[in-house]
Amino acid sequence: MKKMVLSGSLALALALAASGCRRKTTAPSTQTPQARPKQQQPQIAVIPKGTTHVFWQSVHAGAAKAAHDLGCRIFWNGPATEGQREAQFKVVEDMIARGVDAIVLAPLDSKALVPAIHRAVKAGIPVVIMDSAAETDEYVSFVATDNYTGGVKAADALAGLLGGKGRVLLVRYNPGSASTTKRENGFEETLAKKYPGMKIVAAEYGKTTVASALAVVEDMLAKVPDFDGLFACNESTAVGALRALKNHKLAGKVRFVAFDASPTLVDGLKAGEIDALVAQNPFKMGYEATKAAYDKIAGKNVERRIDTGVTVVTRDNLTDPTVAPLLDIQMVKKWLQ
Repeated sequence: MKKMVLSGSLALALALAASGCRRKTTAPSTQTPQARPKQQQPQIAVIPKGTTHVFWQSVHAGAAKAAHDLGCRIFWNGPATEGQREAQFKVVEDMIARGVDAIVLAPLDSKALVPAIHRAVKAGIPVVIMDSAAETDEYVSFVATDNYTGGVKAADALAGLLGGKGRVLLVRYNPGSASTTKRENGFEETLAKKYPGMKIVAAEYGKTTVASALAVVEDMLAKVPDFDGLFACNESTAVGALRALKNHKLAGKVRFVAFDASPTLVDGLKAGEIDALVAQNPFKMGYEATKAAYDKIAGKNVERRIDTGVTVVTRDNLTDPTVAPLLDIQMVKKWLQ
């Protein structure tokens, strides 16, 4: 999700696959920690929503750097794809059974993972929540983007592109995902309050994969051919929407704001097929969440809420010193070698 982009998502995937898994500070995603004396380096489980999206690879890289800087060990493991709630629940249970010192978790579902979080805390394992909230107060810190503000920024960006008037499509992500629900709410409520000339004429869930999002957006375009702008609220829905717009020769003709900044989306921005990206800082998210867990183990005070920031990226500010690091995929590759 960063600059100095390779030639596309395929190149990135091949490069990451070829690079081995990660530095000595991490273990392969299938490895679980062994019980060990407490005087050895702290062991922290970092459990993402999924492991395939570029976003999560960036989170992983940030966690790996934190482990290197702090002298702890992380165990990165999660479902292969987002949406596999039972698989994520099982990973949490496995880490509890193995006796890790702390868990960093990005809950796939704000409710479904609460019992697992409760079990971890009951077992004396502190839990840091990252990216997406859970409906519990049994956590040390919540490390995430201000997703509602991200949705507000997306609405402002699209309204600016359309002069405050137009028919809009909203591509949601998946029911139960707290982070994307807040983005959707921020987008919808901002249009309703600030831009009465803009109307959401269709809103559908793209679900958890690029393929599912592509199919949903294709169906939306067939049902609502007359529209002016589109907002997709995460990496997979945005990539699926981009493909659908290309298939219908609409890329660059309708205004398109996407959330997240994978290489494919940055390429689309450069090509004029996407007008703006609302970019998170997943590398910082992984770093700060791991550090919060480490600090808790060390008995230090930890902030209850850590905001990792959100930035609107356009073709005009791609090379800005404050924006370029958000798009630097080389940093991700470095820490996953």
